[in-house]
This record gives sequence, C-alpha cells and structure tokens, in this order.
Amino acid sequence: MASKTGFWNRRLSMAAGMALALAGTALGTGAAFAAGQGAPSANRAEIEAIVRDYILNHPEIIPLAVARLEQAEARKLLAANRSAIETPFAGAIAGNPRGDVKLVVFFDYACPYCRQGHADVQRLVREDPQLMVIYRDFPVLGPASTEAALASLSAAQQGKYAGFHNAMFESPGRPNQARTLGIVKGIGMDQARATAALNDAELKAQVNLNLELGRNLGLTGTPSYIIGNRILSGAVGFDRLKEAVAAARTEKGR
Repeated sequence: MASKTGFWNRRLSMAAGMALALAGTALGTGAAFAAGQGAPSANRAEIEAIVRDYILNHPEIIPLAVARLEQAEARKLLAANRSAIETPFAGAIAGNPRGDVKLVVFFDYACPYCRQGHADVQRLVREDPQLMVIYRDFPVLGPASTEAALASLSAAQQGKYAGFHNAMFESPGRPNQARTLGIVKGIGMDQARATAALNDAELKAQVNLNLELGRNLGLTGTPSYIIGNRILSGAVGFDRLKEAVAAARTEKGR
C-alpha cells in the first residue's frame, strides 16, 4: 500500500475543522442570544470553554463527525465521476457483466496488499453471481508496475485478461519485464502485441486516465475499492467488502 501520511494528515485537518465548526455553531448561537432572540446572552470565552470541555469529555464525537463528513465528501466525488469510474476498459472485468452491483478495484501488480485483496475479490465473485468487478490499473509503485499495467490492458484486448490478472497475483515474484512477458507467453497471449503494448500511446493514455481518476477521488494507495457510494482503502478483508456490496445493493433497492 502506498504511504498513508496524506490520508492521516487529511483526517487530522478534518478533525480540527470539525471542532472549529462545533465551536462556531455554539458561538453563533451565543451571538443570536445576545442579539435578543429570547435567551440569556453568553460571552465568547464561556461558549469556548463549554465547547472545549464537551469535546475533551466526549472525544468520540470527533471520529464520528469526521466519518460522516468523509461519507458526504465521498458521495460528492463519486457522483461527479460515476460514469468514468464504472465504465471499464473493454475486457478488464470479472464476475457478471450485467451485475446489479459494481465493485471497482484500483490496484498495482507490485502491491502485496493487492495480492492479498485479490483473493478476497475472487471469493466474492465465486459467492455472488450478481456482482460485477471492474479492474483499474493504478501503477504507483514504479516503472515495472506501469509495464505490467500496459501488458494487462493488452491481455484485455486479446480476451485473456482473467488469465493474465490471476497469474500476476497468484504466481510468486514482483513485476519486472521478464516475469511479465513470461506470463504473457505462459497464458498464450500474442507476445508481439504484448511487447508493442509497452509503448502503445492509447494504452498509456488509459493508464494515465486511471491515475487521474484516482487523484480526483483522493485515493492514497492500493488497493482501493469503490462500491456504491463508498471508498474503501487498503486490504480491508473479505467481510468488509461483502458488507459494502450488500449495503450498495440495499441502497439501489430503495
């Protein structure tokens, strides 16, 4: 997984902002009271002390408030990018292509957490016949990741995406050009096409589109999952993914 420093800095900033918002609300109420709206006036210092004491005595409200704010922000980001997120590169999918819930996976073949998450997604596909999985190469761990991403898109073009994708995660070793092209050969892909794909402008544009989309969504590492109105980061495990799929299905049925 990529560094989470930015993620935690953003959470701390949001927590501080939420605390200020709570104080601002209270101060605004005090100002309204002072303006003669039917309640005793309270000065700024008293209101600040009340808010500070409440937050110190109930610190649990900060993560709860931050989580709610994150959910609201995620919904806005996903609504603005929904079409791009859920329109796959042709062939880079798994599960039911007409499924009622779409699970979008942003991954890097060099990411060990993605390898772990791959098994969870595979299990979901086996157990949920109505799930569609959309794979988005998000190569953030170096040039070998980018080469593997381009080869995977070539595999999609050749109708051999599942074989390539599974082999990359289920066979030992980190990506490098020799290993990637060895898998290309092993699953029966056209080796000349796959080699040419490493310099294909159209495929590079697709990878760049995924990277830009990830940045727009504020993704901080791999794997990242988009399920309905939720963004999950990291190897969150099978149970949490399953819960998110069930929640997305419930929301669609409302």
